Amino acid sequence: MSTEKIAVVTGATRGAGKGIAQGLASEGATVYITGRSTTTPTATLRGETLDGSLDQTVAQVEAAGGKAIAVTCDHQDDAQTKALFERVLDEQGRLDILVNNAAYVHENLIDPEPFWEKPLELVNILDVGLRSAYVASYFAAPIMAKQKSGLITFTSSFGSACYMHGPAYGAQKTGLDKFAADMAVDFENVNVGTVSLWLGPQRTERTEIVLRHRGEQYDDFMAMAETPQFNGRVIMALANDPKLMEKSGQTLVTAELAVEYGITDEGRQPPSYRDQLGEPRIPHPARVY
Repeated sequence: MSTEKIAVVTGATRGAGKGIAQGLASEGATVYITGRSTTTPTATLRGETLDGSLDQTVAQVEAAGGKAIAVTCDHQDDAQTKALFERVLDEQGRLDILVNNAAYVHENLIDPEPFWEKPLELVNILDVGLRSAYVASYFAAPIMAKQKSGLITFTSSFGSACYMHGPAYGAQKTGLDKFAADMAVDFENVNVGTVSLWLGPQRTERTEIVLRHRGEQYDDFMAMAETPQFNGRVIMALANDPKLMEKSGQTLVTAELAVEYGITDEGRQPPSYRDQLGEPRIPHPARVY
């Protein structure tokens, strides 16, 4: 069990964010969770309701003995994002972990058609997903820099290196990796780490529906899928790593970090897909100001 940390997980009504919040809380963190759905699920996928709301996440975290605080926040609105971090600072006086997870995920994301035959709205992931992660980090940064400690993470994927779900999704993930690399340069003298994390396939409400409709496409990957809670525990271990700053700026695979930290997922070791899907890019050390 770690010492208590204050964390923010954006986009935590369901999916990876919800599970990451649960994993962090299970390790002793007080977790602020954000999302737009407070009490009633509003999202759908393939005609089915995607279960999940802030209240449900809080209830599940508390049922497991953790502590979560729900904050309704639309990450398209910079003012709402700013208010989130002002509230955290006012109530807690510090911020130790930011998990940038909020993203716009369109129903047609996984369809195999070329990008110009899909709805133009898929590009919105570059707003809520990429831009919103920059804005959240922007408002978290002064808090962490002043206290001279903290960890900012980005939930990325192997889609940064290989073709996955089309160019908008790939550009978003590549952008998150670059955020981690470049923000680390700005943070290097204030002991704040930034890391982009390549998660494997996740067992979530969304993937359950996907498997019912497109099982032949994803069955093999999902057979070894990770729980999002597993990734939350990996992030906590990373935040507690005394050598965190040696990893700052890197893009890392959570399954590989789990081996390093001795973390399993329901008794098994999720695989890394480095050999099949590609490996993180290594930033060039040159700096141009």
